[in-house]
Amino acid sequence: MNYLSVDNISKSFGERVLFKDISFGIEQGQKVALVGVNGSGKTTLLKILAGLEVPERGEVVINNEVKIAYLEQQPEFGNTDNIIEAVLGGDRVLAKLIGDYEHHLALAETEPASMEKLGSLIEEMDKADAWTYESQIKEILGRLGVHDLEKKISDMSGGQKKRVGLAKALIEKPDLVILDEPTNHLDLEAIEWLENYLSSSQMGIIMVTHDRYFLEQVTNEIIELDREQVFRYSGNYSYFLEKKSEREQIAFAEKDKATNLFKKELDWIRRQPKARGTKAKYRVEAFEGIKEKAHEDLTKSEVELDINQRRIGKKILEVENISKSFDGKVVVKPFSYVFKRGERVGVVGKNGAGKSTFLNMLTGILPPDQGTVDKGQTIVFGYYKQQEPNFKPGMKVIEVVQEVAEIVTLSSGAVVTASKFLTQFNFSPKAQYDYVDKLSGGEKRRLQLLRVLIENPNFLILDEPTNDLDLITLRTLEEFLMNFQGCLLIVSHDRYFMDRLVDHLFIFEKDKPIEDFNGNYTKYRNSEKASKTIGSTDNKPKEVKADKVKVTEQKLTYNEKREFDQIENEIKSLTDKKVEFEKLLISGESDHEVLTKWSLELDEIKAKIDAKELRWLELSEKN
Repeated sequence: MNYLSVDNISKSFGERVLFKDISFGIEQGQKVALVGVNGSGKTTLLKILAGLEVPERGEVVINNEVKIAYLEQQPEFGNTDNIIEAVLGGDRVLAKLIGDYEHHLALAETEPASMEKLGSLIEEMDKADAWTYESQIKEILGRLGVHDLEKKISDMSGGQKKRVGLAKALIEKPDLVILDEPTNHLDLEAIEWLENYLSSSQMGIIMVTHDRYFLEQVTNEIIELDREQVFRYSGNYSYFLEKKSEREQIAFAEKDKATNLFKKELDWIRRQPKARGTKAKYRVEAFEGIKEKAHEDLTKSEVELDINQRRIGKKILEVENISKSFDGKVVVKPFSYVFKRGERVGVVGKNGAGKSTFLNMLTGILPPDQGTVDKGQTIVFGYYKQQEPNFKPGMKVIEVVQEVAEIVTLSSGAVVTASKFLTQFNFSPKAQYDYVDKLSGGEKRRLQLLRVLIENPNFLILDEPTNDLDLITLRTLEEFLMNFQGCLLIVSHDRYFMDRLVDHLFIFEKDKPIEDFNGNYTKYRNSEKASKTIGSTDNKPKEVKADKVKVTEQKLTYNEKREFDQIENEIKSLTDKKVEFEKLLISGESDHEVLTKWSLELDEIKAKIDAKELRWLELSEKN
């Protein structure tokens, strides 16, 4: 069943053409990712599909039987009073009923009037068949980290509004959902839940996202916006990378062929003025097509990062017993740490766990309530903040960079002008004199990143650097950070990004001290899942005690003695294998299929170790 058809649509802003005469369709069950460099028109295309903008020509045809929901990059809810009303949209009667029920349910234990009111509200909920909506709202919002359903939208941050907007899109139960950066502002657990929810649903999906693990698991087709056209790839992100490379190689080969043919035809055109009669007309017309192909610009829109790295001394950053509270609530418990040269740390935790507060204390933006932060004399922070950049109104792109530096020193020692460096960072000479206000959200983030890097820091702090950056910029940023010689501290919900770049993690949990975990994010999640599994088997302490008493009365059989003698060697061998796979997972391998295979094999090894250790414990009690 066809859900949506795009027929030869075009869109431009002034002289800037986003896409021209593009066509594609979305069928039932298709899960499509829209990819392309920042500024290529991804968000604009989604708005056209959602009916919020109109193309200059062409049309979008939507099946009348198909229900569509749309999540904007920055959702707005108008004058909506609270979360329930926002999620239920225009159905204010149902929103008020569910809101009243939740309000009085929360007060029922302490206020008799609320307990009495609940009786009539339950009857009204039955009549309105509101229980399904109520349970869905609580389930989905809870999974996305939103629990106070009576909170006013006007009191919420942009990130919280994004989560409410996502919940609204899912609760509407659409046939086709259009999602613009759905993983932005979600914590890692919420991203994993959303990944499972979307991949197992029957909804058609078209989305823009930078999260490569998410792309890999959810999508079955990629549509790439490139040079004003669309290219389709039937497969996930790994397949897209492979076929995109093949397409580019073919395009370059065709251009070389066209260039050679163009030279021959140009020579014929010049030498044969009389041959331009009727018989040779087809050749003259074909010449124009060959000319266009030969002069096609196939320059890759690759961002280049090549900056001289500042010297770093022996003393880096020493943190002693720092903590922070707001309104009597402890956000960061006392924490001490001495950073070493070249250290690469990831920061993981739910939204509101204190990660940004911690970063602000390290950089001196926020003083700790107690303790000290002692920075080495050679240390220069580069702090890329999570908040959308707030450039001065009326500034041009080049002026934003020139505020920091007129020239930039490259790793080779050569210097380039700010304009030349902007060109390397995928801002064309013409775009450099555009006003910043005209840039897309992703282009603004790329400009913000450029400003941080040209200050030549040796201690980089990146707070959600992957939000709104396109996949090409992300890959280039990763390569730069892989070779960065200074210290690196990253807060990110992008699991792929974290796995490639960090050696250990600071784990933030509410009401707990910061934990230092040795390993990347995948290793942490595997260990966390394993510990929960082991914990779930230990729910019956009395039965376990009885079993232990029972087995201590027995002696090892001959076969059990042999097994006991061998099991330690088997555990050692499996542990060595585990270490090997853990090293492979942080080796920088970019092929996600290979990474997935290694991760699954590592899980199997860990499960075998757990089983062997449990068996060893059983046998040791008999020995």
